[in-house]
Amino acid sequence: MKTADTMERFPNPSPSTLRRSIFLLLLPLLLSRCTDGQFMLIPLDCQKTCVCASNIIGCSKVNLTSPPIPLPKYTSVLDLSFNSITKLRAEWTTIVLNRLHTLLLNHNGLNFLSSEAFAHVTKLRYLDLSSNELRQLDEDMFAPLENLEVLLLYKNSISQIDPSAAFSGLDSLKKLYLSQNLISRFPLELVKERTRIETLTLLDVSSNKIKTLAFHELQALPAWIQNGLYFHNNSLPCSCDLFQVVARWNLKDLSSVVDFKDEHTCILPGQPRQKVAILDLDKAYLNCSEVKTMDRQAYLEQVVALDCDTKQRNVIKIWTLPGDVPISTTNKSTVVLKDGNLQIGPLKEDDSGVYTCYAVGDTMNETLYVTVVVFNTTSDVGLENLKTAYTTLIACLISIVMVFIYLYLTPCYCFCCPGQDLEKTNPTGSFHSSTVSITQSHQQMGSERGEGAGKDFPYDTKDSLEQNGKLNPKCEEDRKAGNKRRKASVTSVSSDTPMMV
Repeated sequence: MKTADTMERFPNPSPSTLRRSIFLLLLPLLLSRCTDGQFMLIPLDCQKTCVCASNIIGCSKVNLTSPPIPLPKYTSVLDLSFNSITKLRAEWTTIVLNRLHTLLLNHNGLNFLSSEAFAHVTKLRYLDLSSNELRQLDEDMFAPLENLEVLLLYKNSISQIDPSAAFSGLDSLKKLYLSQNLISRFPLELVKERTRIETLTLLDVSSNKIKTLAFHELQALPAWIQNGLYFHNNSLPCSCDLFQVVARWNLKDLSSVVDFKDEHTCILPGQPRQKVAILDLDKAYLNCSEVKTMDRQAYLEQVVALDCDTKQRNVIKIWTLPGDVPISTTNKSTVVLKDGNLQIGPLKEDDSGVYTCYAVGDTMNETLYVTVVVFNTTSDVGLENLKTAYTTLIACLISIVMVFIYLYLTPCYCFCCPGQDLEKTNPTGSFHSSTVSITQSHQQMGSERGEGAGKDFPYDTKDSLEQNGKLNPKCEEDRKAGNKRRKASVTSVSSDTPMMV
């Protein structure tokens, strides 16, 4: 009876009713798997969706909306490129993947990264987030990745970054790619002394919106950092400072300039905006001085340090003296410092010459030449000689000016001016400013000629007075009175011939 009653209460369900019941039972599970339109729980299928080869999991181009789970603990390479994973949340992996060293998430349309997205993959060494839609980098986003060596962020929509916050904790980072973004400021903190990432050897900020550069600070960087600084194809205005940086790096044969010489362009001022090659600025556009290799100039008794500025870091540096002579321990005037530079001095005149630095590295060897010119004087003596030369030159100029003043600008004095009494001022003097005393020989000549000699002399005192124009009547009276009292001879301004009166 009970069985029959049960059968009557629960008759056999139809197929449609059964499917509906199953759907209702699975609906909560389906809803739990879908968050913000993205399925979060997709099982790993190494037969249909992914390729599993030993410790490599390849799930590229299979239209995934989230990373598959669970991933094997032994996974070392995970390729999720060319999918539709727009958000990477903290729970994308629920287990710690200590062996995962390479993660590829490029070409996914990523626009959101959780601040804890990499909490379970701290052993990553290579992370590719390129060709996505990232707009900002949150503070300490990459902090767990202390072993990361290569970070690819090129071809995103990143406009502003705080280098000290966004890349904090990346103590092992060697290469950072930020090209083809919207960055308007050069992240100098990443390579500047005291704030830089010590292991960073490549920073690519090419093809951005950068308009200014700290030229002097870039020039002060060591060559091994300059060799990996790529800033070509930006909106930089043309200037001689920019030309100096690019031309000097080109002269050093640095890869950052030599490999992209044609793409190092700048914008000329004015309208329309015209792009020109930076290395051509000194030829046709701006009057920039030519960049040449600089020789080291020094003076006697100085101590100088020669820099072996190589394109590689952590290389073995070997110096030789002029004539390719090896450095001897008995030569106390040359010392190789801890940083590989060569200290020479106190300098002597025969220390001039070409010093050679051989840099031996893991990937390449370099040879650098430093020409030292020692002047045959000390710096202080040279400065004193320069001061003496300037003093002599100024004295000569003053002398020439005084001569010209004397010859052309000497004022013409009148022999007697109205209101002046010659008797009071100079009763025995000459009427002329240039009158001089008569020598003994002239006096003797006058005594031989006698009193009448003055009559034969072609110039009379009156005539000499009349040379300057019409005489003042008072002056004429004074002249006659003076002639009566005068018994000495005077000489004319216009003649060196003695004249007796």
